[in-house]
Amino acid sequence: MNTLTALFVSSRPLSWINTAFPFAAAYVLTSLIGGGDVDWLVLVVGALYFLVPYNLAMYGINDVFDYESDLHNPRKGGVEGALLDRSLHRTTVRAAVITNVPFLVFLVAVGGPLSWLVLAVSVFAVIAYSAPGLRFKERPFVDSVTSSTHFVSPAVYGLVLAGAAFTPELWALLGAFFLWGVASHAFGAVQDVLADREGGISSIATEIGARATVRLSVVAYLLAGVLLTFAEWPGPLAALLTLPYAISCAPWWNVTDDRAEEVNRGWRRFLALNFVSGFVVTMLMIWWVFLRS
Repeated sequence: MNTLTALFVSSRPLSWINTAFPFAAAYVLTSLIGGGDVDWLVLVVGALYFLVPYNLAMYGINDVFDYESDLHNPRKGGVEGALLDRSLHRTTVRAAVITNVPFLVFLVAVGGPLSWLVLAVSVFAVIAYSAPGLRFKERPFVDSVTSSTHFVSPAVYGLVLAGAAFTPELWALLGAFFLWGVASHAFGAVQDVLADREGGISSIATEIGARATVRLSVVAYLLAGVLLTFAEWPGPLAALLTLPYAISCAPWWNVTDDRAEEVNRGWRRFLALNFVSGFVVTMLMIWWVFLRS
């Protein structure tokens, strides 16, 4: 594997859209509804940042400092995560820094104090999740909260940057998104229970077990759906989108730790569901703009 290919795989290209889309959608919709013009330079730079450099930092740092446990993980070495050779570890960290800093300098320059705070929280969560001395990913429950922050914070950043008014309906929407993120991380952690334990890594799933973690994920998805019913119309329709996620997890309601790796089948469905859900959410957002115009 050459260096560029390794960095590409390490950045998890299947997940790029999960961070770029929330930022872009939040920024564009807020700008349009607020009666202002979309600053296309800010949109393009911000979207590009959350598309690639942000994910390279998030997942690349993870692949470097999770190397020992990844050696025992059959999922690693493909689209679900690179198994980075030790010789690439320093290069990966350097690449993350080099690609992130110019974008962050620009985003700080075009923002204000509140947007700086949100961006700082977002970047800190990316680093703290895997970096030695912090390793939030090894703090059960904090790991899922931090992971969810990775995906929700770009949306919050886009909202703040465009001057959004944080109404109760918007808070309900963001709360639902956050619960979705917590549920998704927790469910994803289940499949790695055996590899993480063998590698000496703690997680929400190693702490409470595969069965309890799956059940927590199902409940969190359903609660996200409940919160969406309080969002501004047609947001409540998005509540239906949480059901396929909960149903996808449900077959492993009674999974045991020794069979936790079987959950990977559900995780692969999760990756596919994200694209379907993303399309439906986009349609709902267009409808929302139409109703507000």
